[in-house]
Amino acid sequence: MKLIVDSGSTKADWIAIDDNGKVLFTTQTLGLNPEILDGPEIIERLNDRFDILQNKKNASHLFFYGAGCGTDRMKEWLKQIFQEYFSNAIVDVQEDTYAAVYATTPKGEEAIVSILGTGSNCSYFDGKVLHQKVQSLGYIVMDDCSGNVFGKELIRKYYFNKMPKELAVELEKEYDVDPDFIKNKLYKEPNPNAYLATYAKFLIKHKDTEFCKKIIFKGMKSFVKNYIKQFDNCKEVPVHFVGSIAFYLKDELQITFDKYELKLGNVLRRPIDGLIAYHVANQ
Repeated sequence: MKLIVDSGSTKADWIAIDDNGKVLFTTQTLGLNPEILDGPEIIERLNDRFDILQNKKNASHLFFYGAGCGTDRMKEWLKQIFQEYFSNAIVDVQEDTYAAVYATTPKGEEAIVSILGTGSNCSYFDGKVLHQKVQSLGYIVMDDCSGNVFGKELIRKYYFNKMPKELAVELEKEYDVDPDFIKNKLYKEPNPNAYLATYAKFLIKHKDTEFCKKIIFKGMKSFVKNYIKQFDNCKEVPVHFVGSIAFYLKDELQITFDKYELKLGNVLRRPIDGLIAYHVANQ
C-alpha cells in the first residue's frame, strides 16, 4: 500500500493506493507543516484519523508533499517522524511545490509552477529539475497573494476603519471580530496562518466589490513582480497554479496575466488526483 499526501498548513489530503493505482481509501487530516508544529502535534493529527492509524504498518511507501518542507533540515526532521510512525514504509518527503509540478505538468514540459492557497510559492520546472529563486520565509514576511496575507489585509482594513460600512457589517456577521478572540487566535493558538486564511473566503465571496477587487489585484501584482518575474523566461512558458486562492480567483488571475503578457496554464484546486497518475506511471 502506498500513501500519497498533499499537505498545506490548513489541511492534508491523503490517498492510499495499491500497486495498480486502485484507491484503497481517502482521508484528510489537519495540515502538517513542520515549521509551525512540533512532533507530538503531528503524531496527534495522524492518530486522529482511523484509516491512517489502522494502516500505518501496512504502508510500503509514503510520498509526502508538504508546506514548510522547503529546507533539508525540515524535510529530514519530518521524515524521521514519519519513519518511526510508518515503520515498514520507505518515506520520501518533498516540498509542496513538487506536488503542484507533478499534477500540472504530466508530460514533464517546462513551466513555472505556483501555489496560491493558505501560503504561496513559485518555482521554475525545466522538465526534470525544480528551480527556485525566492526562498520562502513564511507567512509573517512573505506569502504574497496567499489566503493568510489576504486575511491579514481584511482584518487590518476592518480595524483601521478602511472597510466600507456594508462590508464591515457582513464581516461581523460571519466572523468573530472581537479583539481578544483574534489576538488569541494569532498569538496563543497553533496555525495562525491558517486562521488568517479563513478570511479569504469573505474576500472571494465579495470579489466583485471595488474594495475587494483592489485588495485582490494588489496581491496578484505583488506576486507577479516578486515571484514570477524573477524568472527571465516567464513570458515564454506557461504558468500553472495549484491552490484554492488561484482556483476561485482564476478570472482575476487571467486579467492580471493579460496585463503582464504572461501565459496562464493549468489551474487546479488540489493536486492530489494528478499525483496518483504520476506515481502509478513512475512506480
